[in-house]
Amino acid sequence: MNVTGIEAVEAYDYESDPRWMDYWSNLNIPAHMASRSDIDRVYKFMFYQRYVDPNVMRAGFPSRHSDIPESSVSSQQTTSRNSGVGDSTASQPDQGATAARVPFRFDFETIQFTINAWVLVVSLFGILPVVSSKFANKACRLTLLGTACSSLHSLCTRYGKPRTWDIRFVYAWILSIIRTKDFMYFLYCLVFTPFKMSFKVSMVPLICRALVYDTKFLRYNFSNSSLYRKYLSKGCVWVDANTNTIGFLTSNVEIAIGFLLVLTLFTWLRNVVLTLMYWHLLKLMYHAPPTAMYHQIVWAKISRIVLPYVYRYVPFLKTPLSVFLHWWFI
Repeated sequence: MNVTGIEAVEAYDYESDPRWMDYWSNLNIPAHMASRSDIDRVYKFMFYQRYVDPNVMRAGFPSRHSDIPESSVSSQQTTSRNSGVGDSTASQPDQGATAARVPFRFDFETIQFTINAWVLVVSLFGILPVVSSKFANKACRLTLLGTACSSLHSLCTRYGKPRTWDIRFVYAWILSIIRTKDFMYFLYCLVFTPFKMSFKVSMVPLICRALVYDTKFLRYNFSNSSLYRKYLSKGCVWVDANTNTIGFLTSNVEIAIGFLLVLTLFTWLRNVVLTLMYWHLLKLMYHAPPTAMYHQIVWAKISRIVLPYVYRYVPFLKTPLSVFLHWWFI
């Protein structure tokens, strides 16, 4: 790559690109290595090549296998399939064809694909209006269970377990996973599983999560399959091109569910503990890097629309609203 190409990669505004935040948050890089400039340059190059200029060449950048420790390389290989981002230069040109010919392996990505595909199928029975309410409720609970298993399996595979069960190590381990998407969806499922009534709308974030993962898995492993090209290619390309739209849809639904739970406090379905748990989860989603961009934009729109009416017509809510906002931004 010439000097102009190197400068283009290094001058690209990664921080303003929402895809970079999602890409970086899915990399399982140890904390002591994340601050290294050479690792940062390599992953920025990989991102630039994947999303901006596929024809850019690696010359002038540190070698992925020589300058990055093996643990980081294996971590990237695990997470790149999950996030749909791979190093196209590190692989051979016929990688897609090779992947299509490889026998079905029961590895991490395949297990995740299988569980998420099951979640997609079961969730359809939970949201279809033609299905009886009793059967739909069971389907919704199975969807929650499947997503919880998928999230827990991903957490255990990527982060393992605490070295010892000493409270300090357990606390440090929880801090390392608390802002990940998998942990947040695991909590999401824990909140709704014991709820008396199934909100069908609560299935939307789970369907979106499973759909995005399975789409990326299919594109990565079956791109040369005739069955994929004939029936699934257009749909997978559309999902991959509209990841941000799906992210905003998910965040809108998650926030709407929070307000629905508040309304249930005035009915016989009320559950104060679960409602408080869910609003703590919404607060976590607002601040956690993988979901912060989507939630902050949605909450900003809500504030611009709602707050003027609150201050004008119900001024007595100013004080409780100020207390809530103080807690929210702590």
